[in-house]
Amino acid sequence: MFQSYDVIVVGAGHAGCEAAVAAAKMGSKVLLATMNMQTIAQMSCNPAMGGVAKGQIVREIDAMGGYSGIVTDKTMIQFRMLNLSKGPAMWSPRAQSDRMQFHLVWREMLENTPNIDFWQDMVAELLVENGVVCGVKTGMGMEIRSKAVVLTNGTFLNGIIHIGEKQFGGGRAGEKASKGITEQLVALGFESGRMKTGTPPRVDGRSLDYSKMEVQNGDEDIVGFSYKNIEKPKEQRCCWITYTNDKVHDLLKTGFEKSPMFQGRIQGLGPRYCPSIEDKINRFADKDRHQIFVEPEGWNTVEIYVNGFSTSLPEDVQYKALTQIPGFEKVKMFRPGYAIEYDYFPPTQLSLSLETRLIKNLFFAGQINGTTGYEEAASQGMMAGINAHRAINDLEPVILKRSEAYIGVLIDDLVNKGTEEPYRMFTSRAEFRILLRQDNADLRLTELSHKIGFAEQERMDRVQEKKAATEEIIRFIKEFSIEPADIDAYLESKGTTPMMHKMKLEKIITRPQIGILDLMEHVPVVKEHLSKYEREFLEQAEISVKYDGYINKEYDQVQKMDKIENVRLKPEFDYMSLPSLSMEARQKLTKMKPQTLGQASRISGVSPSDISVLMVYLGR
Repeated sequence: MFQSYDVIVVGAGHAGCEAAVAAAKMGSKVLLATMNMQTIAQMSCNPAMGGVAKGQIVREIDAMGGYSGIVTDKTMIQFRMLNLSKGPAMWSPRAQSDRMQFHLVWREMLENTPNIDFWQDMVAELLVENGVVCGVKTGMGMEIRSKAVVLTNGTFLNGIIHIGEKQFGGGRAGEKASKGITEQLVALGFESGRMKTGTPPRVDGRSLDYSKMEVQNGDEDIVGFSYKNIEKPKEQRCCWITYTNDKVHDLLKTGFEKSPMFQGRIQGLGPRYCPSIEDKINRFADKDRHQIFVEPEGWNTVEIYVNGFSTSLPEDVQYKALTQIPGFEKVKMFRPGYAIEYDYFPPTQLSLSLETRLIKNLFFAGQINGTTGYEEAASQGMMAGINAHRAINDLEPVILKRSEAYIGVLIDDLVNKGTEEPYRMFTSRAEFRILLRQDNADLRLTELSHKIGFAEQERMDRVQEKKAATEEIIRFIKEFSIEPADIDAYLESKGTTPMMHKMKLEKIITRPQIGILDLMEHVPVVKEHLSKYEREFLEQAEISVKYDGYINKEYDQVQKMDKIENVRLKPEFDYMSLPSLSMEARQKLTKMKPQTLGQASRISGVSPSDISVLMVYLGR
């Protein structure tokens, strides 16, 4: 019934979809296996993509040739660029999406991608021969052969849903859990653990009084996520902000004795940076209120996502507490919030390609690796799909450096440091965030992706156009001299010192009060020379000129790091034979088998002096 596939992807969430696209676009014959074809790319929690550091990841996925950015742009109902008051390294795009449209567009794009077949069934077992994965066995007993398998099981592995004292087996609301794979992998020698995540109640927007809330509108100028020219929405839906209060907190506390989190029924750790409302009340007892974001789920639905109110308390307690929030006095609930507990596999069991160390051609991506978030999952899926394709074609894996992409930071952190709680990306996790901005992801990654056969020629042409135009603009800014008479009135209006004499435009652009688009609008002589360029190219040039010193400093740091980063270590290296290394370092290095000296330096328990010993041994 089934042909033999190159790659089987298990699970069709964000990680699975991107894995299937990556492997298929590069030429592999792919089977995407999912328990439910109607929930492909389901936004199980918040119908939103991006945010701080997460937005950068979505732009990196797009720069590589993935679909998440395109789907988001096609289905957004609101767009905001976060942190615009800070420097460009912190700017992070975020979009509210139409939940149903997001799934439908993703499915349509998958169905229109050559080389992808679909099968609806639970995968219950892996086929492993002589330490190499060679396919899967489904719940219906069918064996499907392949050269590689990518596991993207999300929250489904032995998933348990908690609402107060009630427990249900399930991968998310209304869907059954997946059983069998954890037990098999543990029997094969893998270490597994438990994690927890949660989701808030969904409510009827018609029952809310928005006059008691703060309106949160989208940006007038929609930048979007994709570097391709995707048509943006003409209108946007607004969101709202409201707050909890002491009455809400007191009501929630009445349910603490039935809380699965406080009573020990949940073993797994939850996400530190997206805690449940009961966790927030407990941990931050000094705070008398917490912010609630009221977010529509789409264009044509009344369903509202109550962001900031994740909970696993009994449903009656949830409802009573909600009614005390301003604007929610007459709220009608569609479904209660719940916590979900699931199996994951500590990612230190992977190589940087996301291939498991124990079984060849088996790759893990997404929440199975201990991460949280659509964006983190999607990026891992993409890299696993790329590397699954390359592994079966005897090609070197693609490994993004920490200085090349947030995706590189994410995978490096997971593999080398591991995680005991759901891992979420932040800008603070990246040492080189001035280089890893959202605006330049295409300049950083598209050429590499095009070279390996993933990013299409259209993307490469666009990058070359952007690069050439940016260089032209920078050249003009550095060479053009402007007369005081042409610009002094504008400078005074901006509260900055007028010019005493003719000056290079570069000196003006570097002033913090001055933006290139505003300058063009008010100074005709500048507009005359620059009006032919697209906004994206102008902003890229402005950032390059304004932050030139900082950017160059980070490049210098990268070069210094590269001196150890690129020193290869043999996997069979006998660390136990080096008595100068600490015992902990010997044990950790033997277990982890780092591929480079840079990777070795980031392993927990390996000290700088241990790295110095290795450098001496390697003759560095």
